[in-house]
Amino acid sequence: MNFKMRFTFIGLLAALIPLFGYAQQAPNDITGKFYLPPIAKPGEGALLKAELIYSLDNRPTPEVHASTLIETPEGILAAFFTGTHENNPDVGIRVTRLENGKWTWPEEVANGVQNDTLRYPCWNPVLFQPEGKPLMLYYKVGPSPTTWWGMLMTSGDNGRTWSEPKKLGEDPKIGHIIGPVKNKPVQLKSGRIINPTSLEYIINQREQDWMVYFEISDDGGETWKMIGPVHDGVKFDAIQPSILTYPDGKIQAISRTKQNVLSQIWSEDEGETWGEMTALALPNPNSGTDAVTLADGRQLLIYNHSTKEGEQPKGRNILNLAISNNGIYWTPVMTLENVPIEDGYAYPAIIQSNDGLVHLTYTYNRRSVKYGVIDPSKIKL
Repeated sequence: MNFKMRFTFIGLLAALIPLFGYAQQAPNDITGKFYLPPIAKPGEGALLKAELIYSLDNRPTPEVHASTLIETPEGILAAFFTGTHENNPDVGIRVTRLENGKWTWPEEVANGVQNDTLRYPCWNPVLFQPEGKPLMLYYKVGPSPTTWWGMLMTSGDNGRTWSEPKKLGEDPKIGHIIGPVKNKPVQLKSGRIINPTSLEYIINQREQDWMVYFEISDDGGETWKMIGPVHDGVKFDAIQPSILTYPDGKIQAISRTKQNVLSQIWSEDEGETWGEMTALALPNPNSGTDAVTLADGRQLLIYNHSTKEGEQPKGRNILNLAISNNGIYWTPVMTLENVPIEDGYAYPAIIQSNDGLVHLTYTYNRRSVKYGVIDPSKIKL
């Protein structure tokens, strides 16, 4: 195709895209790059609020990571792991509540103490409220993600007090049951709970094999059935899926990968079987993401719109929101962060509250957790 013909084709494609509803998918120029909005400012447009949960000069521990969010009858609750640094034995799980517009001091509710002389780090808490059950706090304990195991605590008073932790148990297929590895479970209309999870296997002394699984429960989380791995590990090293639901009963899971893109995989039978894992047309620098199905049926994704290599912003130095009507074609609609810092912006969590607002948190330079509020009615495709 010569130069003139190429631009004629592109012009024709641009004219046809709006007619067929594919404007959400198409990059904005022939280089294949998406248009990314400038950094959003609180109080302008859809971003209503953006603040640190605690200040950088008044931290409970040197580092923090992997936040999770939930709405309770008393308001928004957040949890994260904190300590000297990730994988240090002093890392525990802390919980904070948003009360009268202020976050309470994060209190430690779980640690990895095994006995008087042995303590392991804690990892990746996940809050979840199943129907008719106490509030759940999942987390992991162990020396590393290749050897950790899942733990569960419950609360009958909206996160003010917690039960003694219990181990989730083991499965003959994979060993330790992990629970939701980073992102929140979903409960379907049938009552089925699906935990999005993944395992990181050591395949030799230096490399790991990343595989996506799902844990399914039809008894409110009392027992679990393991589904997976749901991909062959050849095209994608994928972990940490998040689950989106659709009116036709389909389920989509979006994962981070080592391949510089986000991956997707679909189920049509409530997670029993899954199709082929394929790439989304969005980049990923091998960093955690999260997503939520909005009440109006749209899908909202929070992610780092970058790859590990290249010019800045790269890696975890940019954080974005993208929206979709169908989970296939996505439009970046907000840039939350775009200023390079030492440890970046990472591991977001996102939920929608009963009033329709969207709440999100993410690791801010490993020193604090940033909290934001979005009005999704102000996000237009």
